[in-house]
Amino acid sequence: MKSHPSGPVRNPIGSHVPVAGGLHSVGLSYARDLGAETVQVFVANPRGWATPAGNPLQDEAFRSACAEASVPAYVHAPYLINFGSHTPATVERSVESLRHSLRRGREIGALGVVVHTGSATGGRERAAALRQVREHLLPLLDELTHDDDPYLLLEPTAGQGASLCSLVEDLGPYFRELDAHPRLGVCLDTCHVFAAGHDLAGPQGAYRTLDELVATVGEGRLRLIHANDSKDVVGAHKDRHANIGAGHIGEDPFRALMTHPATAGVPLVIETPGGKEGHAADVERLKKLRDG
Repeated sequence: MKSHPSGPVRNPIGSHVPVAGGLHSVGLSYARDLGAETVQVFVANPRGWATPAGNPLQDEAFRSACAEASVPAYVHAPYLINFGSHTPATVERSVESLRHSLRRGREIGALGVVVHTGSATGGRERAAALRQVREHLLPLLDELTHDDDPYLLLEPTAGQGASLCSLVEDLGPYFRELDAHPRLGVCLDTCHVFAAGHDLAGPQGAYRTLDELVATVGEGRLRLIHANDSKDVVGAHKDRHANIGAGHIGEDPFRALMTHPATAGVPLVIETPGGKEGHAADVERLKKLRDG
């Protein structure tokens, strides 16, 4: 975890960090070892429905340390959340799980909570699933009335199954269902959009994709980038992350991303393989692409 000696950088670069054992004591220690300028954390088991209370001492220490070093923090909500599910129990649990992540996000000073956009399960029509998204997600957005509440950041998926949102253009109907709520933003995962069919590695691919994003949801909605290379080719609809420069996207699109007007001030968080050593190398690689 690192504040920049010459003041704020255009794109803070950091990592998702493990926090089992303590948000501050474990998570920020890991971030410091990486030289991370931004962090993302889980506040619950990402593959479960539990909604654990936080540790107030760890919360305060985490929030204070991030504020002191000007390190933006983000929460990733659990993977099971799906507001397009045909199963009422899943939808009900999704509401409680996301409400928990948003509350915990405020408690630790997070700027945003990332949630996957889900899928229409059980063979239901996309339009019906999107109406259900509106019914259950809009009230949660309306609960974000505090100045220090996090933004809800929609993360399109790689296009597997009956995904509600994978291509950038899919964000249009999603945003319309949620009345383009002022607390709504986007987390763009480079591996996901590449897998969905946006050729970031092609000529001007990164710029074209970001232009389309702005045209679809408007300026100022992109608030976080998950910077992940892809183990699979463009359009494969497979969510398999690779280390930066070691996959089919390559280094150049990441350099280009950090020069587009839509990414000014937007942090990049890696979710790549290789443990701490791999994460440190990817953070360093992205910094070189940014600063070089």
